[in-house]
Amino acid sequence: MNFDVEYIEKLAKIITDASLTEISIEDGDQAITLRKDLPPVSAVAAAPVVSAPAAVQASPAAPAQAPAETHKGNAITSPMVGTFYSAPSPDAEPFVKVGQDISKGTKVCIIEAMKLMNEIESEFAGKITEICVADGQPVEFGQVLMYVE
Repeated sequence: MNFDVEYIEKLAKIITDASLTEISIEDGDQAITLRKDLPPVSAVAAAPVVSAPAAVQASPAAPAQAPAETHKGNAITSPMVGTFYSAPSPDAEPFVKVGQDISKGTKVCIIEAMKLMNEIESEFAGKITEICVADGQPVEFGQVLMYVE
C-alpha cells in the first residue's frame, strides 16, 4: 500500500466527517497517524496536529497564527506538516537563537515528516526576534516557526 496524497486527504476528511480526533493505519513497514487539532486545555498543554507527509497541504490556517499581525518582521513558516526540531540532535546546540543575526539560506530548524528530516532555511536576512515553536512540537503547513526582523 502506498500512502499517496489523495488517500491521506480522504483520511483527513473521514476524521472531520466522523468527528474523530485520530486515525492510525499500519501496512507492513509503512504507518501513518492523522490527528485533528484540538483546543489547548491549558497554556502548558500543546494541541496535537496532523502527522502526515509534506504533500498534504489541505489543512486550514490554525487560530494560533492570528497574532502574526502584531509581530514585526518576516515570518518563517513551516513548508509541511511534521515535528519541529531546533537542533540537529538532542544534545546539539540549536541552529538559531533569539537575537541571533542570520543571512538568507541559514539553516534555522528541521521539520521531521514521515521519518524524513527536512532542513529549513531562512528566506530572509536579519535578526531572529521570536521562535514561536517549542522543540519537538508538532507543526502544521504554513504555521509560523519564527520571525526575522
